[in-house]
Amino acid sequence: MDVRGYLERIGYRGQVAPTLDCLAEVHRCHALTIPYENLDIQLGRPVSHRIEDVFDKLVRRRRGGWCYEMNGLLCWGLREIGFEVLRATGGIHRRERGDTAMGNHLVLLVNLDRRTYVADLGLGDGMRLPLPLAEGEHTQCELTFRVEALEGGIWRIFNHSFGYPTDYDLRVEEADEFQLRDYAEQLQTSPDSVFVQNLDCELMTDNAITCLTGRVLRKKSASGTLRRLIGSPDEMHAVLRATFGISGVDLAPVWPRICDRHKLLFGDQPFDQTEDVDI
Repeated sequence: MDVRGYLERIGYRGQVAPTLDCLAEVHRCHALTIPYENLDIQLGRPVSHRIEDVFDKLVRRRRGGWCYEMNGLLCWGLREIGFEVLRATGGIHRRERGDTAMGNHLVLLVNLDRRTYVADLGLGDGMRLPLPLAEGEHTQCELTFRVEALEGGIWRIFNHSFGYPTDYDLRVEEADEFQLRDYAEQLQTSPDSVFVQNLDCELMTDNAITCLTGRVLRKKSASGTLRRLIGSPDEMHAVLRATFGISGVDLAPVWPRICDRHKLLFGDQPFDQTEDVDI
C-alpha cells in the first residue's frame, strides 16, 4: 500500500501536502475517477472493509465501492498525506427514520487551518469537493449544496438539486466502528436492503452523473435525464468497461434476477424511445 499508487489511480498530479488545494483536488479526482458500485453485493460476495482489501480492490484491481470502501480509502489516503481526519457516523434518511438510520453511512471530517470540512465520496452522486462545515449554501461548479446545524451536535447536508439521496445527517464525533460494521453487514445481506435488491454503479463528472441502476443506464444533469435500457449481460459488461472502467466482473449468473427486479419496478412498460438514446 503506497499513497503514490492511490494518487496515480485517481490521476492526481498536484502538490502532496496537507493544504486546502490538495484536499479539494484529491477529493475531486477521486470523485471523478473511481465509481460508486455494489457489484460484489449483487454477486453475494462478502465486502471487506479492511483498508488492505479496499486498496487492493479499488486501486490495484481498478474497481469501485460503496461508502464504507470509498470513504475508507479516502480517509487512509488523506491521513497518509498528513491531514487530520475524523471518521464520523452518518445517517441517510434520518429525517424520516430517526436515529435508527445512524450508521448506514460513513462520513469524513477534515480539520484544517482551524476549520472543519466534510469530505464524502460515499453517496454515488454527491459533493465533488469538500464542504465547509458551516451553515448556508455552498456552490461547486453548477451544483449547490446546503449545510444546516441541528440540535445535539448533528449537522444536515442537503444534496444538489438532482442528487440522491436528497440529504443526510452526521454527528460530529468519532464514529462507533462497531455500529458501522454491524450496519454494513446488514446492508449487504438483508433481503430488505436496497443494495441487495438493486445493482448500482455511478460515476460523477463536475456537473452530471452517469448511473447504471439494474438494466437502466442514465445520464443526469440539471437540464434533464438521458436513459438507455440494457438488453443483455454482454451489453452490461461492455457498459461497465467503457463507462465505468470496470472489467472482469461476470454478472451473467445474476442477470435473471436483475431482469426480475426491473419487471417488478417497471412492469412491461416500454421506455419512451425519444429518451432511449446512446450514452
